[in-house]
Amino acid sequence: MRDEIWVLTTNLDDCTGETLAYCMEKLFDAGARDVWYTPIFMKKGRPAYALSVMCKDDVKDECIRIIFRETSAIGMRVSREERVLMDREAVTADTPYGTVDAKLLTYEDIEKTTIEYESAKALAEENGVPLSAILK
Repeated sequence: MRDEIWVLTTNLDDCTGETLAYCMEKLFDAGARDVWYTPIFMKKGRPAYALSVMCKDDVKDECIRIIFRETSAIGMRVSREERVLMDREAVTADTPYGTVDAKLLTYEDIEKTTIEYESAKALAEENGVPLSAILK
């Protein structure tokens, strides 16, 4: 499957980790599909972060507002990109500790299953085992 997504990126050389984490929460609450920050170095060797956001058109303007409101950003790069996605189907998977929610992912002749984190976490806590025991 293919679709289009907006990518918003800004470089921040005077923003704390707490500010970035708070901004990330706000962006996800607004409907961003993904948010990440990458350590970079800017002019004169200043350490900084590149804040990147993937969002759909219906929340793009709100994501831009959040970035300007919650960070020290004074500008950003905005681009529309094509995305290729695997088809997804909600399924369950059996583990030695019980059943977990999962996704069946397919693309042409490629198929894989991934376990949902929250479901695996709950099962690990319920059984008193490490998360890795559920994800095997």
